[in-house]
Amino acid sequence: MAVLQERVGILETKVDGLNEKIDDIKIDVRTNHEDIKFQLKNMYDASCTQHAELGKKMKELENFKDKWIYIGMGGIAVAGWVTGHLDTILKFLGK
Repeated sequence: MAVLQERVGILETKVDGLNEKIDDIKIDVRTNHEDIKFQLKNMYDASCTQHAELGKKMKELENFKDKWIYIGMGGIAVAGWVTGHLDTILKFLGK
C-alpha cells in the first residue's frame, strides 16, 4: 500500500502545480486583456480624430468646389447675356 500512497502524493503535488500554472495563466490573460483594451481605446480615439480631420478637409474642398462652380456659371451667364445684348451695348457705347 505504501507505493499507492506515494503515487497519490506525487499526483497531488502535480495537481497543485497545475493549479498554480492555471492561476498564472489567468493573471496573464487579465493583464493582456487590459493591455489590449487600452490599445483598442487608443486606436479608436486616433480613428475618431482622423475621421474628424478628413471630414473637415472634405467640407473645405466641397466649399471650394461650390464656390468655383458658382463663379464659373455666373461668368458663363454674364458672357451669354453680353453676347445676346451686344448690339445694345455697342449702341450705348456709341460704336
